[in-house]
Amino acid sequence: MDQVPALLKELTEASGISGYEGPVREVVRRYFAPYGELLQDKIGSLIVKATGSAENPRVMVAGHMDEIGFMVKHINKNGFIYFLPLGGWFDQVLLGQRVVILTSKGPVVGVIGVKPPHMLSAEERSKVVAKKDMYIDIGATSQEEVEAAGVRMGDPIVPRADFVELANGKTYLSKAFDDRVGVALIISALEALKGETHPNTIYGAATVMEEVGVRGATTSVEIAQPDVAIILESDIAGDVPGVKPEESSVMMGKGPSLLMYDARMIPNLKLRDLVMETAKEIGVPLQTSTIEGGATDGSVIHLYKTGVPTVVLGVPCRHIHSHSSILHRDDYDAAVKLLAALLKRLDAATVAGLTQ
Repeated sequence: MDQVPALLKELTEASGISGYEGPVREVVRRYFAPYGELLQDKIGSLIVKATGSAENPRVMVAGHMDEIGFMVKHINKNGFIYFLPLGGWFDQVLLGQRVVILTSKGPVVGVIGVKPPHMLSAEERSKVVAKKDMYIDIGATSQEEVEAAGVRMGDPIVPRADFVELANGKTYLSKAFDDRVGVALIISALEALKGETHPNTIYGAATVMEEVGVRGATTSVEIAQPDVAIILESDIAGDVPGVKPEESSVMMGKGPSLLMYDARMIPNLKLRDLVMETAKEIGVPLQTSTIEGGATDGSVIHLYKTGVPTVVLGVPCRHIHSHSSILHRDDYDAAVKLLAALLKRLDAATVAGLTQ
């Protein structure tokens, strides 16, 4: 029976914005439990230790479980809620979107609003509305009503969006593929390795607070103490109108991607080549990608102690950092196949050779 849609649905629909990952962490804990010993750092990253036929090398496989969201910043006298972003939001994707405020009394649904367009001048209508001018409306008419509903400053606010299998049966739409897809890949790869041997110990890490400064990677790497690392991410699909081929050639449905450069890490070249050679040998189509304006958990993991050979594998997604992104199942399956093959090849001699 195909379990991947159910896995992705449960992971993406769980709430877990940066710093408030508790609900999604409990989902991950249940999925990690069958594969090894569970470990946790002191800010909430969850790690599963899966020992193979050798204690070393230690292979860290990391995907962040936090998603972008908001925090309640201010409630005005008329009951409108102002918010601050946790993670990078593009202002233009926010207006009219539904959100859920997670309060001590339970979830409260609202919608992001702004001054009605009918009351804007022609000049105002032509400008992008900034987040600072937006508010959340929960249908209240006073500050007292909002507080009675349980809303208070510091409460987390998550996008309200469900998981949907789209018309062609091969693509999925949901929030939080960045980076619940990375966490799902860890789970699927460990399942693929069940009953097989791997010449190492795998530390599968679901990290916290990546979207606000790769914080969970900074702490969880101290538990894993890796000899080599593979970061699993959602990559940015460039196959949408307005993106030029020289800006991004990554296409959804054409295979996972290998990150050749980001703003805070250049991959270990021998490990990069091993990924490319392995993909070719096992028949997995592999795309290459560069990201000039962002970074991943690899940015701190590759600098741990005297350095850790690190690469980033991605599943191309459209519309990340919005309420709804799209990924292709073929890319996911190919990424699982490639990741499992790599984990079986990373023995002591291979890993030692990465830095010789």
